[in-house]
Amino acid sequence: METILSAASSIFWGVLVLSLLVFVHEGGHFLAARACGVRVTEFFLGLPCRFNIHHASKRIGTRFGVTPILLGGYAAICGMDPEEQPLAPAVLTEVHRRGRVSVSELAEALGADEEEVLGACAHLVGWGSIAPVYDRAAGESPSSGYYPSTYAAMPRDAAGNTIYDGRAFKRAEATAEGEPWESAEGPEAFFAAERSRTYLGKGFWARALMLTAGIIVNILTGLAIMVFAFSVLGQSAPADVNTIGEVTPGSPAAEVGLEAGDAIIAVNGTDTGSWTAIIEALSDLEPGSEVELAWERGGEPRQGSAVLDGEGRLGIAASMTTVRLAPLDAVRVTGDLIARTAEGVVRLVQPRHTMEVLESSSSIVGISVMSAQAAASGPSTLLTFMALISFSLGFMNLLPIPPLDGGKLLIEVIQAVTRRQVPLRAQTYLSYAGVALFALLFVFMLRTDILRLIR
Repeated sequence: METILSAASSIFWGVLVLSLLVFVHEGGHFLAARACGVRVTEFFLGLPCRFNIHHASKRIGTRFGVTPILLGGYAAICGMDPEEQPLAPAVLTEVHRRGRVSVSELAEALGADEEEVLGACAHLVGWGSIAPVYDRAAGESPSSGYYPSTYAAMPRDAAGNTIYDGRAFKRAEATAEGEPWESAEGPEAFFAAERSRTYLGKGFWARALMLTAGIIVNILTGLAIMVFAFSVLGQSAPADVNTIGEVTPGSPAAEVGLEAGDAIIAVNGTDTGSWTAIIEALSDLEPGSEVELAWERGGEPRQGSAVLDGEGRLGIAASMTTVRLAPLDAVRVTGDLIARTAEGVVRLVQPRHTMEVLESSSSIVGISVMSAQAAASGPSTLLTFMALISFSLGFMNLLPIPPLDGGKLLIEVIQAVTRRQVPLRAQTYLSYAGVALFALLFVFMLRTDILRLIR
């Protein structure tokens, strides 16, 4: 029963820590996208799932919610898929001209294949440019996992804005969903305007901001958590006093009669008024040495002799005290931890240090166990642990490996320098290779975690 409760505790704290930090990461992408004028159709806590609880914002149209797969989060930023649909401009115009139309009718009107038309419709739904219409009688629903057979024009104001465009959308003068609407500037300008509201339609610097925003937010979140933990909650640290904080059961100290709260006043005749003095008096003794101790308990002097164990230890621990740093000192300490985390990630991609870093890293299993241990140690320890994971999550995402943010940013840099689009097939293969690499790393770290737990 104890094992089951321990496993449940590890799963709970591991899921909680990772989900919150990934959600915060995705929140950075969401905020950057909105700041750049890019539409975001969904922002969820949890991985994509047809079963979810959500609320659609009346101001920006984004669906905010939670899914049962609480292993992170995601922001559906419009236009992240680099694939182009040749029929998309014609489909966009035709859907809005008619107001509501089926895929088969679109295919007939455009003289195109239904599969190609459906692909264009799905593409435009992802842009927030047209709305899906579900025929319940035919078994169509948002949770079915399939695109419907009918699509409708989005509600639009005179300038062509939709609810996904936030404050720019003039609700009072807008059409209703499914009501015909035509652009005064023609089909080409209409499609170009829609594309400008997506990730694909933005320039290099806007794309770079959207890709790195999650990383920046992770680091800033970790910084805020760490400063709060250091300066407000404080950290437990050994107090430099001669009072014993804990005695190990069965140790030489326990056998001689020492108890937590006793004050050691002398070791082998040397006065010990602090913990540092106790350590110095014991440090030169060999394992198995006999040591004369004098201590006080409640003001009453006592004495006895103990024999150090095979490792030269007496079996006592210092009293702990809570230390709070000044905010600037907390920032300085946190900055050092951020630098060390970044250095560790850099060492990961250096072949001579890769195995060393991997062997000291943890998978989700190890992180879950450590999360439970940190939670058991108190709020300050848990928050400090979360901050360190937030730093690691941010810097790991900066690695130039697709499909990580750093890999996508590398592709954007290559395209900006060469002024040529990286072929979609090459991007796909790179993403597959990246996923395969991380699968291997996960298996390796999982094995390391299991062996570490067994030991």
